[in-house]
Amino acid sequence: MYLVSACLAGVNCRYNGGNSKHKTICELVKEGKAIPICPEQLSGLPTPRACCEIIIDESGNKKIMSEGGQDFTKEFIEGAEKTLEIARIIGVEEAILQSRSPSCGYGCIYDGTFSGNFKEGYGFTAELLAKNGIEVYTENDLDKLEL
Repeated sequence: MYLVSACLAGVNCRYNGGNSKHKTICELVKEGKAIPICPEQLSGLPTPRACCEIIIDESGNKKIMSEGGQDFTKEFIEGAEKTLEIARIIGVEEAILQSRSPSCGYGCIYDGTFSGNFKEGYGFTAELLAKNGIEVYTENDLDKLEL
């Protein structure tokens, strides 16, 4: 059983109200091999919502900020924790998450400047899942999996 980003399964839960539908992920969900989740929605954030990126503050702390300067760190941490709780309940060992996202990005995320540039890094949910023994992949890694 996989945990997958709901937006990849065609759920309109992205910050802009859309999705990132991926045919293979949709098939996994339809076949009962994957459970879709959206950490941001689990935390109570609305859809659509402010576009956010991870920044490092003056003290070196990771924060989730909107382009307008609103701090959403608390909500993103809550969403990550609820996602981990669901993963533990259903015994998930692998997750396929949306690349570049401040929640789900794994290995590569937006750089925090809202310029469309990327940097090496991990979204809050992806990092928490990985730290708790769940193998994390993105939709770009499907060739590494035996689906």
